[in-house]
Amino acid sequence: YMGKVLEKEPRISVAGIAGPGDPFANSDATLETMRLIRNTYPETLLCLASNGMNLAPHVPELAEIGVSHVTVTVNGIDPDVTKNIYSWIRDGKVLYRGRQGAELLLARQIRSIEKLKQYGITVKINTIVIPGINDHHIIEVARAMKKLGVDLLNCMAMFPNADTVFEDVPEPSRVDMTEIRNEAEQYLPQMRHCTRCRADAVGLLEEDRTDEMRGCLSACASLPKHSEAKRPYVAVATLEGVLVNQHLGEATSFQIWGEDGAGGYRLIEERPAPPPGGGSQRWFNISRILGDCRAILVNDLGDSPKATLKKKGIKPVIMAGFIERGLEAVYTGKGLTSLQGRMHKCSTKGACVGGGTGCG
Repeated sequence: YMGKVLEKEPRISVAGIAGPGDPFANSDATLETMRLIRNTYPETLLCLASNGMNLAPHVPELAEIGVSHVTVTVNGIDPDVTKNIYSWIRDGKVLYRGRQGAELLLARQIRSIEKLKQYGITVKINTIVIPGINDHHIIEVARAMKKLGVDLLNCMAMFPNADTVFEDVPEPSRVDMTEIRNEAEQYLPQMRHCTRCRADAVGLLEEDRTDEMRGCLSACASLPKHSEAKRPYVAVATLEGVLVNQHLGEATSFQIWGEDGAGGYRLIEERPAPPPGGGSQRWFNISRILGDCRAILVNDLGDSPKATLKKKGIKPVIMAGFIERGLEAVYTGKGLTSLQGRMHKCSTKGACVGGGTGCG
């Protein structure tokens, strides 16, 4: 879809995911999409919009991918205000209501913003102004966000929608919005050109081409998922960049290799591995980090990560020897029997006996 859009409008320089729904309700797809765009269109500025509930754990990976701008929707910093905005908050399979849910959401939002700034990511706050609910509270939001190091505040007038809780709440007037923005500007720069565009918006600020591209979006959405051919790289667990000599669980980073177009192979980059711990979540995180890789060369790995990687379309190749020989085997499809060497095996009981911190 990105390629089709750029054919129509090559001046587009920003790609973002803003919905529908929250990008981190489906973090695997979100992070894989960001990585694919980064690798295919490296000059593109990447951004995301989130409610902040499940954002914080993914900030290190966003920074590693190169996502430079993140918007967090914060409609209040007092749970007694926001409990009147959110009917419920879901954390995994647990549902929270009322003040308890509002407190949880606020805590997650603050943590997310703190972590984004820790990684040097530009943060914009979207605050929906709802008359009679939080319109008296916007200045407090601005003051609190300034203390967190936020870069920009976008005060947005609520647009009433039929069959919703706020369908009978009037939309704030332009005069009211101007007053609110002017007051909030004491603390943070204001975004004043927001047009409340849809998540599928396409075009330039002065030239909306969303309607024109809507059919293309639907067509691209119905295409099959990326095949292995769309995964151009191979990940390697290595100590020095010459041999495949690390178990999955002990790797602190992965070298990413690809074909050089002349019959050989070249090192693309090095990506940090998630920190040890976290159980099966670590294997899911690794599979996201390596989402554009068709295979991973390792000394060994346990059954749990092996199953997770395979499910995500990444082939674990257990071997010992030179990286280049492993790459040749993966890209040519030849057998790997000759690469198998003497190595310590990972325990299927969850402990890594190869010196790692648990290969699953």
